[in-house]
Amino acid sequence: MNTAKVVCVGEALTVLVPTVPGPLEEAETFRRSVGGAELNVAIGLASLGVPAAVLTRVGDDGFGRNILREAARHGVDVSAVETDPVRSTGVYLKEVGSGSAHPSDLAAGASRMHYYRAGSAGSALDPALLERPGVRALLDGAALVHTTGITPALSDGALEFCRALVRAPRAGRLVSFDVNWRPALWTGREEEGVAIVTDLARRSDVVLLGATEAQVVFGTADPGELRALLPDPRILVVKNDGNAATAFDGDERVDVPALRVEVVEAIGAGDAFAAGFLAALVTDRGDDVVRRALEAAHRLAVIALSSDGDHVGATSTALAP
Repeated sequence: MNTAKVVCVGEALTVLVPTVPGPLEEAETFRRSVGGAELNVAIGLASLGVPAAVLTRVGDDGFGRNILREAARHGVDVSAVETDPVRSTGVYLKEVGSGSAHPSDLAAGASRMHYYRAGSAGSALDPALLERPGVRALLDGAALVHTTGITPALSDGALEFCRALVRAPRAGRLVSFDVNWRPALWTGREEEGVAIVTDLARRSDVVLLGATEAQVVFGTADPGELRALLPDPRILVVKNDGNAATAFDGDERVDVPALRVEVVEAIGAGDAFAAGFLAALVTDRGDDVVRRALEAAHRLAVIALSSDGDHVGATSTALAP
C-alpha cells in the first residue's frame, strides 16, 4: 500500500457526457469519464505531486473497474477501495446545452447534472469500513483526511460513517470538510441536512464553503459572520460570488482575489480549488501558508474553469507563485 499524505473519502461515480450538446432525449452517443467530488480532489492532489488516496466503494461491474483503473492512472492510490458484489456503481449524466429552440434545451454552454446513485455501492459506506486493517493503516499514515457534505446525504450508513470519521482520534492528522450542499440530496429533510452538515463542519479542522451555499445552510454569506458561527475549525475558507476567497486561520483573516479567466464550464472548479488549497496546506512549511494555499487554490480552479472536464490533470507548477 502506498503512503498517502491525503485520503479523500466519498462516492466515486461514472460520468457520461453526450458527445453532441443539446437536449438529453436527443443524445445518441456519450463519452465516459470518472467523477465525484472526493475523487476529483484526489486526482487534483495527485496531479500536483501530493500522494493521495481515495476511500470509496464501487460495484463489481465495468463502471467500477474503470473508476479504479482511471484513478490509478492519475496516480491515486485505490488500494483501500471496496468492491461491492451486489450494488452497482453510481452514475451521473452531464447535460450540456446547445442554445437551440428545443423546449428542453439549455443555453449554449450551460450544463446540469442528472444523478443515478440511489442504492449504489458508494452509498453503502458504513462505520465498519473504518475498522478494516488496510483502511486503518491508510488513515493512520495520512496528514489529512478530506470529505464533503455529499457523503452524509447518501444513506444512514454513510452518515454514521462520516460521524465516526470526524469523531475518531486524530492521531496528528487534520480532517477537511467541504460543505458541498446538494439540495437534491436533502429534499424533504432540509432542516435535518443543515443540522448534520453544521455538526460535521464544527468537528472538522478545515472547512471550505461557497457564499451561495453558505447563505442557504448558515443564513449568511458574510465571511466574518460565518467565522462567528463556525469558530471551532482551525481554518475556514469562504469563496464569494466573485470567486475571490477569504480564509481564517484562527483569528487571522486573509483575502485573496481570484484570477481572471474565460469560463468554459464551472463544474469541477470547486473541487479543483479544494485540491489546490489542501495540497499547499500539507506541503508548505513556510510562514503565511494559508495565503499561499488560497493562491494555489485559485490557480488550480482556473485550470478547471478553462475546461469542460470534472477534474484537472495539472502539474506541480500550480503550487508555485
